[in-house]
Amino acid sequence: MSKRRGGPQSTPKRPKVRDIFVARPFEGLADEPEWIALRELVPAASAPLHLREGITDEYGERPVTLSTVLPMAWPAMTRRDGRIFIGLQRHVQSGDVSRDVAVAILNALRTKPGDTVAVPALPGEGPRLQDILDDGPLDITVHETFEYWLDADQAEDVTVKASLERANASIHPTVRLGAAHAAYWCRVTPGKGHVRWVLPEPEDAALDALARLSASGDLLLGDGTRFAGMFRAHGLLVPVWDIPGEPDATTWEAPLTEFAKRYADMLTESAPLDAAARRAKQGLVGRQLTLR
Repeated sequence: MSKRRGGPQSTPKRPKVRDIFVARPFEGLADEPEWIALRELVPAASAPLHLREGITDEYGERPVTLSTVLPMAWPAMTRRDGRIFIGLQRHVQSGDVSRDVAVAILNALRTKPGDTVAVPALPGEGPRLQDILDDGPLDITVHETFEYWLDADQAEDVTVKASLERANASIHPTVRLGAAHAAYWCRVTPGKGHVRWVLPEPEDAALDALARLSASGDLLLGDGTRFAGMFRAHGLLVPVWDIPGEPDATTWEAPLTEFAKRYADMLTESAPLDAAARRAKQGLVGRQLTLR
């Protein structure tokens, strides 16, 4: 595994154990919106992780791969070939997702290849992702199945095959869009799909820009689309559009590109919201869900 070196990296203040909830656990990472997308939106995807030199000096060079989810929603697993997989979508977690994932990585590095990784439910104070990663943009691969979990011989096991088929059945077709960073298309039924985009801007600025677009009638992605609402996910906003399910993902590249331009223009507006935009903002907040 190659090391990537850069200049000093700034990291947010480490939360104390007494802190109940970290609103933006991925803040300070170069690809914060994509971390959120993989945590909340994407069913099957992976990305290699690069560890800081001090970590590799202590534990040696072992390939570490971030996975949206692992079998049984495990936090980590080690393959017999020495590779480590870290699950981002997991059942048990504390109030700091960054600390949870970091301790899963460190415990996996301490585990022999092929052995079960023990990860505490409440890890306490210690290193976070911002402390142990040689950070940079995530090199994401979206998968159609979960075969990437397995060693070659495991794929021939009848029990493993049955489990894998059940997991694969839960995957909605999903495509990472090129029109905007951390934007994804998915088809949930033959007649219905979604476009979802994790906005990188602070919540207040993003919400004001969306309110201005709503007030001017520019919030949609075109005919046959509907603005379904927003998630607040790990401190950032994620607008969601309902779209027809029949067209494939490439159909929505141009509409999202045009919307992204309108959104960027609205971000530059500094005047207070007018009455129509204030009403629109209230409506948007009323349709907002918080994911933790």
